[in-house]
Amino acid sequence: MDIARVLMVAPVQDVETAVTWYERLLGRPADSRPMPSLADWHLTAGGWLQVFEDPERAGSTYLNLEVPELDGAVTELAARGLIAGPVRPGGTRTRFASLDDPDGNRITLLEDPVT
Repeated sequence: MDIARVLMVAPVQDVETAVTWYERLLGRPADSRPMPSLADWHLTAGGWLQVFEDPERAGSTYLNLEVPELDGAVTELAARGLIAGPVRPGGTRTRFASLDDPDGNRITLLEDPVT
């Protein structure tokens, strides 16, 4: 089986509220809005983030985003009004910091390997 793309989906209560928050997280608007209840961000050639209105499942997702430099990413988010939790070690080579979207979906920023 060949995989062409990986789609991370964050179920949310209200898509418009979530889109505003994820625009702050990612620093840009969604790349597409294929239907009223869905927004897509194309993060890498093969990795997309989708925010989908699904109140029954809202807040039940963990999203891991690897960043090249964690301290800079945390500082950048703080400038946008989003505060990540403390930077913590995750094994011998990884560091991470997490924050929750308005529905409680957990977003973890990972730096691996630690520079």
